[in-house]
Amino acid sequence: MEKPSFGKNGVLRLPPGFRFHPTDEELVVQYLKRKVHSCPLPSSIIPEINLSKYNPWDLPGGCEEERYFFHLSEAKYPSGGRRNRATRSGYWKATGKEKEVIVASNCGNRVVGMKRVLVFHQGRKAAARGIRTNWVMHEYRLIGTETSNLINSSMFSTNGWVLCRIFKKRTAAEMHPSSPSASESSCVTELCDGSGEEASSSISVTSAP
Repeated sequence: MEKPSFGKNGVLRLPPGFRFHPTDEELVVQYLKRKVHSCPLPSSIIPEINLSKYNPWDLPGGCEEERYFFHLSEAKYPSGGRRNRATRSGYWKATGKEKEVIVASNCGNRVVGMKRVLVFHQGRKAAARGIRTNWVMHEYRLIGTETSNLINSSMFSTNGWVLCRIFKKRTAAEMHPSSPSASESSCVTELCDGSGEEASSSISVTSAP
């Protein structure tokens, strides 16, 4: 299956030593909140994509490391708030309860979003024959006052922006390789607006000993 291309250069690869490691708080406040309110992003490093059209292994990025995407979720039913998480050959299934994303300040802690963990299953959900895979998604959404200024806030719960972190959970053998891979990359993709903004503080620098 042909993978989509974002911008003229396709996948954005950061220079050696740079990695995109945002915290949950940074993803919600610095990226998702700005996206929802149509504010400038710290960096054009997270693309938009319709996740329902792709299986996790078909997503752009070119590797199995963490990848980040903005996704405009769709309501599963016209009259309900449940989201449609089906893909071409499977579905994302939620596991456990949502967790609060909290920002600490001098005025106390404030809940700015929610984080849900989902696991990809191959097969038809209706037939209850889905096969669990090692693909995992962390889905972030805004809540409360973070959405109070939206022009059409009533639509947010059923058809709003979410930010997704997707990765393949490593097996025991993959977690202890005999030697590091020479092809390891930052595995982030760029938006198609072609802006040349520098990466935010979420991008860290590592150096060889």
